[in-house]
Amino acid sequence: MIREKQVRVIASDGSQKGIIQIEEALALAQEEGLDLVEVAPESDPPVCRIMDYGKFKYTQSKKFQESKKKQKVVQVKEVKMRPKTEEHDYQFKARHVKRFLEEGNKAKVTIMFRGREMEHSFLGENLLTRLIEDVKDIGVVEQPPKMEGRNLTMILMPKSS
Repeated sequence: MIREKQVRVIASDGSQKGIIQIEEALALAQEEGLDLVEVAPESDPPVCRIMDYGKFKYTQSKKFQESKKKQKVVQVKEVKMRPKTEEHDYQFKARHVKRFLEEGNKAKVTIMFRGREMEHSFLGENLLTRLIEDVKDIGVVEQPPKMEGRNLTMILMPKSS
C-alpha cells in the first residue's frame, strides 16, 4: 500500500472512521452528500473531515462578524495648544481631553511653538504637567511629553477600571 494515498477520516457526526484510502473517503462523503475537507494537512497521515463545506464557511464568517461587533475601536483625538494659551482656553481644552478619555479614546495633546517661543519650551512642559494633574483621576500618560521638531506632544489614555 502507498501511504500518501491514505488519510485519517472524521465522520460528519464527529466519530473516527480510521485511516482509509482517499478514494474510499471521497465515496463515503458522496454517499452522505457532503464534502471531504482536509483539516490537518501537516499531520501524518493527513486528517480529513466529512462536512458541508459551504455551511462551515458560512458559520465561520458569522462568528467572525460577531466577534468584530464586540470590539471597541480606540481612536486618538488630538487637542492643540500654544505655550501662551490663556486660562479660559486652557480650561476649555482640558474639558475636551477629559471628555475624550471618558469616551474611552486616547488623547494626544500638542503644544505648538513658533519663533522665539522655542527658547521657552519649559512653558509648554509646565502646561502639560498641569494637564496631567487635572486628568489624573480618569487618565494616565501613555507617552510622556516629547519634543518633535517645533511641537511638544504627549499621549494620554483612559485609566483601566
